[in-house]
Amino acid sequence: MTLDASFRRRRFLQGTAAAVALPGFYIGTAAAQQTLKIGMVIAKQGPFAQQGGDLAKGVQMAFDEAGAKILGRPAELMWLDEANPQGAVQNITKLIEEEKAVAVLGGTSSATSLAMGSVALRAKVPFISVNGAAREITGKDCNPFMFRSPASVPVYAQAMAEQMLAVGKKWYFIAGAFAFGEDVISTFSEILKAAGGQVVGADRTPVATTDYSSFVLKARAAKPDVVVSGAANVEPLLKQFKELGLTGNIMIAGPAVSDTDLWSASPDALAGIFGKTWYYNDPNNSAAEKAFVQAYRAKEGKPPSDRVFFGWHSMKLLLAAVQQANSTEPPRIARGLEEVSLQDGAVAIQYRKGDHQLLRRLVVATARKPNPTDKWDILDIKSSTVANQAALEKLYGDPVQQGCKMAPIA
Repeated sequence: MTLDASFRRRRFLQGTAAAVALPGFYIGTAAAQQTLKIGMVIAKQGPFAQQGGDLAKGVQMAFDEAGAKILGRPAELMWLDEANPQGAVQNITKLIEEEKAVAVLGGTSSATSLAMGSVALRAKVPFISVNGAAREITGKDCNPFMFRSPASVPVYAQAMAEQMLAVGKKWYFIAGAFAFGEDVISTFSEILKAAGGQVVGADRTPVATTDYSSFVLKARAAKPDVVVSGAANVEPLLKQFKELGLTGNIMIAGPAVSDTDLWSASPDALAGIFGKTWYYNDPNNSAAEKAFVQAYRAKEGKPPSDRVFFGWHSMKLLLAAVQQANSTEPPRIARGLEEVSLQDGAVAIQYRKGDHQLLRRLVVATARKPNPTDKWDILDIKSSTVANQAALEKLYGDPVQQGCKMAPIA
């Protein structure tokens, strides 16, 4: 079933909700006859719309691979928008209370992820943040029903620091005025200062900014070695770097930069150091991930972006958690998410019990000119492996030190 078809079906089901919302939804014969619902609250509009579309494609692909069934029951995937935190709260509440969704994936931004995490806690329904990178999600605002698939800003900073410090120790920040951007400024500044470096400037921009020229001019005047991006969309920043003569003269770097941002940039504007959770052409990808890339290429005629992967991988983990729990009761699914583990070489991919952060290796890469035979392959990978599980745990830091005081699932 396509996402549009699923959405149309949702409208029909709204009109019949009273007829199907019977007592004992999760148990007994009545439950077995009902369609199981998984919710998505992912951006369809605004500055995160392109990333949102990719996230939803990935979730849908994993859902379709499962035959639209969960534990032998017919299942439905329902996609609602998240224009802002308030809208995200309204829509996750609707999915849980009216549609009886047993789990929700979403959070195209950190702000919407944090807002929906609070609803998930009150409702005791598992919520997986598929795109939020701010530390609070698995830090001070962690809760037993919120899980996070991509890495947090502090993890990116640890992974990227060596490459960035090698360029120089004078950094300038251009970041969005939202949770992610603030985290980029504070976290990368801490690492820079600990290494004896200097912050030579920091600008906070509106989230939907598309013209960074005034900020780029300020950065140029400060003569930094590195401009650190915490923007929602790095493509216009790369463009204006080129237009104002900074490309090749001042290094740009950014965590959690999406493939779609880089693919949208003109080849002569591509430059920088980028931290990513995943890259389609990483030779260290697992056999399952390589098969996923092949299947997506066959369907779409191009490789999957990292955001398509985030959605696909998160849904795969959710489906595995339901199998692990052998139940469709939301609290038991949450426990299943704590227990499920996928092997990736020498390490296990898993949501850590202490903070519900997904542990998986990161990719640190530098931009290069696209290959004429494959315009999508634009990154040179500098690192994408960890030696063992202990090294992976160290990279992600201690949950308590990250500010998480995780309560038990109850």
